[in-house]
Amino acid sequence: MTFELGTEYKIAHVMPGVFNSADTLTIVRQSGDIVQFTLGNGKGRGAMPVDHLKYLLNKNELTVNKRSLLNHDDTNEKIG
Repeated sequence: MTFELGTEYKIAHVMPGVFNSADTLTIVRQSGDIVQFTLGNGKGRGAMPVDHLKYLLNKNELTVNKRSLLNHDDTNEKIG
């Protein structure tokens, strides 16, 4: 599974300590089966296996930030 670069995920309130109390996680790079990310509010950066990111998404501990998706769709859409 590939993750789109720049996708922002909202971190569930039950897990803030795991990610330095950041509210969001943004994908910056995927190399093989490792995903690199930055945390919101300058809280840091890190990497994790793709399988672990999928696990967090399945458990709803990370959810796609809808605002990020809307902004991304607007930039790709061209009106002729």
